[in-house]
Amino acid sequence: MLLAGSAALAELRAQSAPDARLRQLFPAATAFSPKQGDPPHFKAYTGTGASQSVIGYAFWTTELVPLERGYGGPIAILVGLDMKGMLTGISLGEHHEPYGDFSIDPPQFAAQFKNKDVRDAFKLGEDVDAVSRATITMSSAVRAIRNSSRRVARQLIAPPAK
Repeated sequence: MLLAGSAALAELRAQSAPDARLRQLFPAATAFSPKQGDPPHFKAYTGTGASQSVIGYAFWTTELVPLERGYGGPIAILVGLDMKGMLTGISLGEHHEPYGDFSIDPPQFAAQFKNKDVRDAFKLGEDVDAVSRATITMSSAVRAIRNSSRRVARQLIAPPAK
């Protein structure tokens, strides 16, 4: 029971506290807000004091699309989104997917989302590389990234001027 409580607390800390994961997604950021708002998100800032401005948002897919499941259950992915609707990257959080190097764990899976536009198709085998032995996992992860990113973009980012 104590071990389960410790694991739950560690997951809560991993999903709520700004840390190295946020810096990985926004290396130019000078500060991050606490998680806030609807949808729940962190703000990444650049500058200081009165000249501070928001450069993007980070959010956990599991908080925006909680029913999306991989083969082994929910896949927590921290996603960075800049003010133009481009993904700054993803950071894989807790998951229980069984395929390891044949799934979402290799760095090349995360790397393909850097600079991806939320308006892209996010289709396995087309604009996202697929791993054949991990179809459920890959499909779920890609859908979670796509759907949560689009929700944040719709709700928090102003559309470009025409």
